[in-house]
Amino acid sequence: MLEGQAVRITKIYNNNAVESRDAKGNEVIVVGAGVGFHMKTGEEIDETKIQKVFGLLEPAVEEKFKEFISYIPSEYLSMGNEIIDYVQEKLSIEQNTLLYLSLVDHIYAAVKRFRDGIQVKNVMLWDIRRFYKAEYDAGLYALKVVEKYTGIQLWEDEAGFLAFHMAEARMNENAGDMQKIMDIMSELSSIVTYHFKIKFNQDSVYYYRFVTHLKFFAQRLVNGKLYEEDGQNQLLDLIKVQYANSFQCVKKIAELVRNKYQYTLSSDELLYLTIHIERIIYKSGS
Repeated sequence: MLEGQAVRITKIYNNNAVESRDAKGNEVIVVGAGVGFHMKTGEEIDETKIQKVFGLLEPAVEEKFKEFISYIPSEYLSMGNEIIDYVQEKLSIEQNTLLYLSLVDHIYAAVKRFRDGIQVKNVMLWDIRRFYKAEYDAGLYALKVVEKYTGIQLWEDEAGFLAFHMAEARMNENAGDMQKIMDIMSELSSIVTYHFKIKFNQDSVYYYRFVTHLKFFAQRLVNGKLYEEDGQNQLLDLIKVQYANSFQCVKKIAELVRNKYQYTLSSDELLYLTIHIERIIYKSGS
């Protein structure tokens, strides 16, 4: 964002964060170890110290970031840089200023709670581990970064909270909708578990595909987006016979969705759910 130009400071927040302008004259926050140390407004930034540049194109983001920078200790910005780099790479998330803010702000509060002897239980932890494994693993990585900087081993619950922030960013949902999505996924997953009296093999590729399908289905349900038919009724007729037990399970799912959410599954949704359930039950070593 700032390549090929002299980067000058317009405001200093602390040793690790300053305000500047990009090539188009837009306000940006430049973050990096020592980027503001012994510097003055108007001076050119040492580009070798720049770790992250955050655009402030939305007024709400701008105000939140400036308030955030004013009270967060500089070492938390460095933690955030490491964590957000990992998250962007592992979860294929584009640079997201709000995600950076929410992760660092949560970590700052979590460390403070730990030092005060306060543990907040994450009632969603089990579902997060099941349905958002990649985000949860990234949350565990974040805890290792925190330990490296502070010497504190935060509780596993915090990895779940951080994973929730990441999942929100990936699915572009708010916290309330994310909770509804997880609730629906848990309900539908439980139907499969009780119907077949099995425990899922959560390391199976078929489980990952099943969960991914549930995520998008639950997201459509929460957002009220209907599924467009592909007209595969003949294939569904075949699948009903070939995968009879899995289809019986899907009928239970369809009944719950119809009664509780007033939504009727399309023939395509019945088809794909049946196929996913057949694979997870009979091919994944459940």
